[in-house]
This record gives sequence, C-alpha cells and structure tokens, in this order.
Amino acid sequence: MTATALPAPATDDRASARLAWLPLALVAAAYFFLFARPGWMLVGDWWNNPEAGHGLLLAPFAAWLAWKKIGLLPDAKGNLGLGLAILVFAVLIRFAAGLAAELFTLKSSMLIAGIGLVVCYRGVRQAVAWWLPIALFALSIPLPELVINAIALPLQFKASQIGAALLQARDIPVLLTGNVIRVPGHELFVAEACSGLRSLTALLSLGVLIGGMFLNTPWSRLFLVVAALPIAVLINGVRIFLTGFLILFVSPETAKGFMHTTEGWVMFIVAFAILGALAWVVLRIEDRVRGVRRPDPVDGDPSDAGPAEVAHA
Repeated sequence: MTATALPAPATDDRASARLAWLPLALVAAAYFFLFARPGWMLVGDWWNNPEAGHGLLLAPFAAWLAWKKIGLLPDAKGNLGLGLAILVFAVLIRFAAGLAAELFTLKSSMLIAGIGLVVCYRGVRQAVAWWLPIALFALSIPLPELVINAIALPLQFKASQIGAALLQARDIPVLLTGNVIRVPGHELFVAEACSGLRSLTALLSLGVLIGGMFLNTPWSRLFLVVAALPIAVLINGVRIFLTGFLILFVSPETAKGFMHTTEGWVMFIVAFAILGALAWVVLRIEDRVRGVRRPDPVDGDPSDAGPAEVAHA
C-alpha cells in the first residue's frame, strides 16, 4: 500500500505571505505614529513658505529616483545593529527637538529615522546607493530662521554692490547705503526676498541633482555645488541692475507686480542655463582626463564608429 503526498493548501501560502508582511506593517505604523507631526509640518512649510517651495518638487522626485531609477540592490543585506542604533538616535532627537521647539532638528529626525530603516532592512550599501535621493530630501528641509537671516544679509549686501557697480558702469549716479540703492529720483531697497536666497537654494538643489546624475567624481560634483553660490549672487546682482535701469528709463511699475516676478523667473532660467553649461564643461574635462571620447552629433551615426566608441555611446 503506497501513500500519496497531498499538496499543501493554497490558503497556507497566503497566510504565510500575510504574516511576512506583518512586521513591515507594524514598522510603518510605528514610523507614522512617531513622525506624523514632523512630516505634516514639513509639508506645510513646502506649501506655505516661499523659501521652501522647492520641496514640493524635490521630495517626490527623490522618492521616484530611489525606487524607480536606482532601485534595490539585489545582494544587499540588512544591518540590524547599526540600523537600530540610528533609529534610537533619531527617536531621541525627535523628542528632544520637540521639547525644545527646534523645528529643523525635529523635521530632520524623520529623514534620519528613514535612513535607519533602510540600514536595518537593506544595509549600509543600499543607503550609500541612495545617497542622491537622501541628499535631495535633506535639501527640501527648510533651514532655521537664524541660519537664513545669517545667510540672507550678506547676500543682500553683495547683490546690492554688484547691482550698484553695474549701474555706475552705465554712467548712472548711484549712492549705495547697505542694501539701499539711491538713483536719481528713486530709491531701491533690496529686501530679504530679493537677496537671492531662493535662487541659491534652488540652484544648490539643481547642482546636487545634475552632479549626482551626470558627473562621475566627488570633486566634480562638489565643484558644481559650490559654483551655485557665485552664480546665484551674480545673477541676483544683474537682476537688481535691470530693475534700477528699467525704473529710470522705462517705468517705476517694472519694479513691482507681474513684471518684477517675470524678471526674477527669467534670471533664474539664465542661472540654470549657466549651471548646466558649467556641468557640461566639467563633464568634458572628466572625459578628457579619463581618455573617453563622446561622439558629437555631427560625427554621424554611432554605429559607424569603432567598437570602443559604440560601447561608450
């Protein structure tokens, strides 16, 4: 008499799958419970604070970049000890910052806890592979007011000096006092909103993004990010010059309302173009140092090139 093995019921497989997801669901619920308030405050900053509005684009793009573009490393293994240490640190600073009403640290604790979860489940290698999305999300967290004020004031003065120098180069009488520019019949006040801080924050984010996606070495990426500062200051100085010039020779109405906003957007597009051109030059220098030749469009179809060039194309 022979015994026949019966197949395991399909319901057991489904129950096992549900049990496997149970720890993840509990972790997600705990994360939401601990960091719902900082997360809601951060979304409020993105929506209501003009200095932080870039977060509405950066945060979703960082999530897409991590999950779809980079993805999960196939052989990554979690590091439970290190991940738990990071999580404990994040929870401690979350409650300490909440008691001290230190909002920047409170919001940053949410990101630190997310890194801890990644290390727990996928290890340090996965967190390193996601360095660009992590950096972009970090840039979406607004800086403390104390830091913003410390940065904005020097930017105001430097942009005012550049704008006044450009006006003087056009033989326009200028009297500069701090961040107040006096021209014949008019007085220009370079406010904090016109300091260039918004464009600097956006350009820094773009520098990190372009460098991370297209450049190859850490030094090249760092150079591109650092270059965003003088570009932002210079472009804002040019914007102040244009405002003063248009006030004198066109109409005082150009310094406010739709015209002023449009002028700001145009100058930001110019700054973005300069940053992109600089990234292209740095990429070409990298290729020259590594001995790599990128086929130009005028060279024809890459399929006509040699095997090495086809592989690179």
